[in-house]
Amino acid sequence: MPFTEPLMLLDAGLRGTLIALLLLLSAILWRDRPRLTVVRTGIALCLGLAVQVLAATPLFEAMVPRIWQAPLVAVSVANAVLFWIFVQALFDDDFVLRPLHIVLWLAVAVLSGLNCAVVAGSSSILTPLLLGVQRGVPLLFAALAALAAARQWRTDLVEQRRRLRAFIVITGIAYTVILLAARLGSPHGRLLGPTATADVLILLLIIATVTVKMLKLGNLDLFPAPRQHALPVSGQLDMVQADEPLSPGSPPISPTPRAVEDDPAEERLAIRLQDLMKQERLYRSEELSLASLAARLQLPEYRLRRLINQRLGYRNFNAYINEFRLTEACTALKDPALRDLPVLSIALEAGFQSIGPFNRAFKIATGLTPTEFRKENMADS
Repeated sequence: MPFTEPLMLLDAGLRGTLIALLLLLSAILWRDRPRLTVVRTGIALCLGLAVQVLAATPLFEAMVPRIWQAPLVAVSVANAVLFWIFVQALFDDDFVLRPLHIVLWLAVAVLSGLNCAVVAGSSSILTPLLLGVQRGVPLLFAALAALAAARQWRTDLVEQRRRLRAFIVITGIAYTVILLAARLGSPHGRLLGPTATADVLILLLIIATVTVKMLKLGNLDLFPAPRQHALPVSGQLDMVQADEPLSPGSPPISPTPRAVEDDPAEERLAIRLQDLMKQERLYRSEELSLASLAARLQLPEYRLRRLINQRLGYRNFNAYINEFRLTEACTALKDPALRDLPVLSIALEAGFQSIGPFNRAFKIATGLTPTEFRKENMADS
């Protein structure tokens, strides 16, 4: 169905509003925590979506030569890769952007740009294959985003952030699939008339909802904060803030407890939890999970999440467990009597399942590898 003048005006208004909202969301993200990887990938995704909104304008697709559309199409299709990277960064506070992520984004962008500028108008036998790969990219990275979300979602202890993350992932994947289906069912893969307007309206509703939720949630809950001590000492929780970054060789420190109402029952429960973890060393078990720990304490999972998050200050269950593991590992690495014990044995004894995750967690916590940490502390002893 061709555009009527009222529909053209509505479409233009929706696109202008959506682009303005994406720019506003980018500004909000940059204002709060500009150095975080999740913030930077979020801003990149917002800007990529703004380009996509412009590139998908029906008149733009119909009137502008493909060679000029190619850069915008490249960014639009590569948004699928960017969404996958953003989901990983959003769900994992320790996510690190690696060269592989950038290579994948560039590969998809180059493929899509070449398809638009050259391949789509050719009669090459490779045309169906190259176009098929391009159409499969959004589905592939939507599936990868879903897997990344499912892998980390249960360990997130910030309840409101859990719901926001679930909304972002579910709507993001649904939008990707719906958009791909609409383009596959349209002539030359272009969205026409009401379909194009419906596309921008759906995306506008998603982005508006995310923006409102983020403003209500606040950056303190959504993004990581400085880590701080939260360890029980002599029957009380000793809360020591760590405003400065760790210096190399420092032992790991835990996050700051959030301000909560003085509740003696919650305080006793937190002490009981910490004592249980330290005395029985539950953190050494590979079977330990939020569900099993809640069952041990005879608590609902949501209450244990709230306790560890709001009373002890941790945002992620794995970070809470690794705090005990790393503390035990640091103690062993500083012990002269254990100087000949392999690092792998220390890692496994502390509860890590392999040397790779142990090395990564240790380097993040102390700024040194386990071997460097041991050498430095043995030299001081």
